[in-house]
Amino acid sequence: MTETRTPATPGEHRKAAWAAWIGSALEYYDFFIYGTAAALVFNKIFFPASSPATGTLLALASFGVGYLARPVGAFVLGHVGDRFGRKRVLVLTVLLMGLATVGVGCLPTYEQIGVAAPITLVALRLLQGFSAAGEQSGASSMTLEHAPEHRRGYFTSFTLSGTQAGQILATAVFLPIAAMPQEQLLAWGWRVPFWLSGIVVIVALVIRRTLDETPVFQRESAKDDREPPIAALFREHWADVLRVVVASTVAAVSTIFTVHALSYAVNTVGLDRTPMLWVGVLANVVALAAIPLCALLSDRIGRRPVFIGGTAACAVLMFGYLWSISTGRYSLIFLTGILLFGIAYSAPNGVWPAFYAEMFPPKVRLSGMAVGTQIGFAVAGFSPSIAEAIGPGRDGWFAVSAFIAALCACNIVAVLTARETHRVPTDELGRRDGRAPDPIAAG
Repeated sequence: MTETRTPATPGEHRKAAWAAWIGSALEYYDFFIYGTAAALVFNKIFFPASSPATGTLLALASFGVGYLARPVGAFVLGHVGDRFGRKRVLVLTVLLMGLATVGVGCLPTYEQIGVAAPITLVALRLLQGFSAAGEQSGASSMTLEHAPEHRRGYFTSFTLSGTQAGQILATAVFLPIAAMPQEQLLAWGWRVPFWLSGIVVIVALVIRRTLDETPVFQRESAKDDREPPIAALFREHWADVLRVVVASTVAAVSTIFTVHALSYAVNTVGLDRTPMLWVGVLANVVALAAIPLCALLSDRIGRRPVFIGGTAACAVLMFGYLWSISTGRYSLIFLTGILLFGIAYSAPNGVWPAFYAEMFPPKVRLSGMAVGTQIGFAVAGFSPSIAEAIGPGRDGWFAVSAFIAALCACNIVAVLTARETHRVPTDELGRRDGRAPDPIAAG
């Protein structure tokens, strides 16, 4: 018998959505300032003993290391969220992220303490990645379980709108920093965005401690079920975890846009830092409007067509964006950058919080999303390093674009095998009884 779901009030809908938006914005401000610093300064202050090209590669690899820790964090924080509550995870993630980020801002450089500097930098980046593993899955689970049946896509998209806002804030903070004289930038200027994270931690903790646990989780936790969520996840829902892993590698579009393209433009082509940072700001501003619109469209026509259409557009537009950087024509760079990241990428980005969460029942929802996304995001996190290796030099844009197009093709195949869930009642999400068999598991 299906348990009756107590509808949340409109106030609860909005509170959960805005708490997810604000918390994700603050959390991902921390995460993204590292990427900007890795592209612009870390090769000079933490890896100066290497050649310029090797230093850049090592700095971008240190960015990717944060994604390496995310699968580990997903197993731990997914278990905490499914066993002890969504709210507990959201408070824990923002605290860990803030401590790690402030720590980076306080690090001595390679010149001051030698090899201990990059080692400590990598350790703090690992802590950032561990924290981020539970953020979006926790916020998406919280919001979906509070949302009305017919608007789950729209309300869960607030999590990703918050992520984009965090990226805008991170880039905007770096704009005046990047304009500083090189000597001041390398001496102390780069530290300021990391120190500001202390304010981020306080604000985020206050916001998240006011959240109410979802009724869906409360009912699930009242059951006498001692089986670890991870065990149930891999026994009954392994095919959906695999789908999420493959589909989540679409995040490589984001890491190539925000990290590799910036490094390519500034360090390889020789373009000015400031306009390239503005491309990211404007694209993210457009994404703030595009993400909820794409999510609303998925509530009407389904998750799969919106996701697939946006991913296919990303595969094509990446060629245009990286080529435009190679030409040095700023008008083309701004146009293709906004089309790629502001519009096309907003489709899968706005849809996946609902799409992935709807694949799993409450008992394993946070674990399923966290494990699946973070393994996929780990691939995406190392894509700037892969891009630097396969496409060095000014003419490397085509090889990098082809790499992203291949990943997008894999994403599309994974999404095509998934069930369409936008009209499935919330209490029936993730159920196998009485529904069409899973095409992968059945095979």
